[in-house]
Amino acid sequence: MSRQLYMFGAKIKEKGAMDVSMKIEGCSIYFNNEWINKGSLMVENGKIVGARSNHTDSVSQTLHFPSNYKCIPGMIDMHIHGANGSDTMDATPEALSNIASTLAKEGTTAFLATTITQSVPAIEQAIVNAGQIMGHQHDGEAEILGIHLEGPFINQEKAGAQPVEFIREADCALFDKWQKMSGHAIKEVTLAPETKGGLDLIKHLADQGVVASIGHSNGTHQDVIQAVNAGATQVTHLFNGMRGLHHREPGILGEALIHPQLYTELISDGHHICKEMVDLAFRLKGSERMILITDSMRAKCLKNGVYDLGGQDVYVNDGLALLKSGTIAGSVLKMDQSLKNMLAFTDATLDDIVQMGAINPAQQCGVYERKGSLEEGKDADFIILNEKNELVLTVCRGTIAYQKEEER
Repeated sequence: MSRQLYMFGAKIKEKGAMDVSMKIEGCSIYFNNEWINKGSLMVENGKIVGARSNHTDSVSQTLHFPSNYKCIPGMIDMHIHGANGSDTMDATPEALSNIASTLAKEGTTAFLATTITQSVPAIEQAIVNAGQIMGHQHDGEAEILGIHLEGPFINQEKAGAQPVEFIREADCALFDKWQKMSGHAIKEVTLAPETKGGLDLIKHLADQGVVASIGHSNGTHQDVIQAVNAGATQVTHLFNGMRGLHHREPGILGEALIHPQLYTELISDGHHICKEMVDLAFRLKGSERMILITDSMRAKCLKNGVYDLGGQDVYVNDGLALLKSGTIAGSVLKMDQSLKNMLAFTDATLDDIVQMGAINPAQQCGVYERKGSLEEGKDADFIILNEKNELVLTVCRGTIAYQKEEER
């Protein structure tokens, strides 16, 4: 059976080759948060220079797609530990490069390298490694926007797959040390506000422009209100690792769903949260304050088996990752599947997907001036979906990072 590149009327260069100029044409383009039918997206030197119908300028490469294909901004994953055998905690350039290359194959064009609760030396090695690599990546990789520090300032009562023995009290001085060591690369911290020093650390993070995200917490809804007043703006993996909903105590879950200021991460794999609850969350929260994440670990893209997460064995079978105790331990979810799941589980539109998967995370990461939407002057990070919303092309900063092949 022969295979050919999934392009129509286009001469395709090898993956990783960046043209000085490129034109995407024929498909619907979500440019400047509006759909342009049969438009043209123009790229020069890794930046978007415009989009309009019947563009005739000479370019070095033109990619033509059917009219029922869609071009949307690349996805941004704010919470991902690893993929394809590698993990952020491996603390090597090769591991992060492998993750970044792999993510492009699922439509993710940028991400936060996410740590796990571990020993101080292990966390320090990981954040130093990530900070040094930022800005020095290979072409054709999803861009590392920074570091998401998940733990160790969490509540052991809601540790989940976070190793309990390494949980620590919130510590502003330790955070400052880590931020300096990382080259000020830490962009988000998941912490429990009800623990000792939690609110102080939230205020400290907010003062520095770092996202304080409530997670792995047994706090009450009043604790959430205090955290928001202190500067928290986000909740980590909604439903998971938090006090649930009760008719006399809304808990973190209830407050997260109704608080207008809080962004909420969501893992839409059907394992962490059943599809009915994904639908409920979307109906209550809407796309304006929801962020799609994968929370994936190194087993993503690999076969069933036993894999490491934070020094613990994780048993992966048919898309479900569990500790020996039965606790869910990260995911093997791919972002393009998250996209399709949200469309199947809810009445979300592709516009909503762009909001949850690109715009919101770009705003939270502080990079909306260059990512998250297709506008003139922004990075040429975009993906092409076919009529079934399957990924057929990923472009990272003007470089073709992934292209689907079609069987003939």
